[in-house]
Amino acid sequence: MTEDFLGNQVQFLLKNYRICDSCLGRFFRSVQKGVPNHQKGVFLRNKFHISQQIPAADCWLCEGLTSEIQQLSSLIANQLQEYEYSTFLIGSKIDEEIVQKEEQLWSLLAPTDTEPLKMEINREIGKILENKLGKLVNFEDPDIMVILDTSFHVLSLQIKSLYLYGRYKKFDRTIPQTKWPCRVCRGKGCKHCHDTGKLYETSVEEIIAGKALPLTKGTDESLHGSGREDIDARMLGNGRPFVLEIKNPKIRTIDLDTLEQTVNSSSRNIIEISSLRYSTKDEVARIKAAEFQKTYRILIEATQVFHKEKLKKACRTLRGTIIKQFTPTRVAHRRANKVRERKIYNCEVESIEGTIARLVIETDSGTYIKELVSGDNQKTTPSLSELLGIPCVVKELDVIEIKGE
Repeated sequence: MTEDFLGNQVQFLLKNYRICDSCLGRFFRSVQKGVPNHQKGVFLRNKFHISQQIPAADCWLCEGLTSEIQQLSSLIANQLQEYEYSTFLIGSKIDEEIVQKEEQLWSLLAPTDTEPLKMEINREIGKILENKLGKLVNFEDPDIMVILDTSFHVLSLQIKSLYLYGRYKKFDRTIPQTKWPCRVCRGKGCKHCHDTGKLYETSVEEIIAGKALPLTKGTDESLHGSGREDIDARMLGNGRPFVLEIKNPKIRTIDLDTLEQTVNSSSRNIIEISSLRYSTKDEVARIKAAEFQKTYRILIEATQVFHKEKLKKACRTLRGTIIKQFTPTRVAHRRANKVRERKIYNCEVESIEGTIARLVIETDSGTYIKELVSGDNQKTTPSLSELLGIPCVVKELDVIEIKGE
């Protein structure tokens, strides 16, 4: 930009519009780089011998907004006092009339290096708060995103969730992994669910979150598990990996050992958690996508007395076999209808007594164990019932190991 061209643009702006120094400087980003916009404005007025200075309160463009930056910074600082965080980011909403006036000037001047008012407000408030609060601006993944409505001096906060990784064991055959909304009212509360909005009284998620939420002062939670066991199945062995997401936490640093002990002491013989540590949103995606092999101990019952050698032979036949499972009848209402192929790595007989047998089976993730035994009307092939020639069902199922984590 030549000096004559720059001078013509400055003269045009100040002759036709009452523009404060900050708004003037903002139109010429390449002038005196690294200098605040209001100082650029002073420099440009002096350079081109324009003595009249327009106070920000009388500015046709920003309508005094650039003079309110300190006030807005204090408003945000006060709002953030009750939150624990390390990083933040400022976003703002500018009055539509101001935005239109700014765009009007852009169209007249066709500038190549202007800075929008919104950008100046966000940057200057961010700089003030970094110094005042000792926190850092983070453009990629801030702990708190502040959205400031400059028209009404109202702000809203977007709080980054807090993620806690752990493993849980479930000893109770009557509770699910996560909250199940009532099928009748869909969580609103009705006679069917005794106004709880839930199908089951509690869950692994609610037990853990019931202790974590008060510590973090979060508003809600979600439990993300690496798969899930049936409600009537126990989760034993080394436990199932999970990430507990705490939404809108005010406190981000808690004593994880104390949380672990509190959960375990209050839920003996129901659940137990271990290996708690801080986690990330990326780890949620990792454990949900992971396909860990699983080992199960199952108690099965047949309609006839088991022939020991025939049962052992059927188990040997399943070892290394790829089975095909069409979506089971019991989950068809919530699973896509398709054939899934799963590998059976091992199948061992632990005990046999009459019509009852206990087996240990190691399979691919996502194998429907109950259907592997029953066949589910030939939706799973081969099945133990098919190989034995007699109907069998699972009476008890325990997950005893999740491998690969």
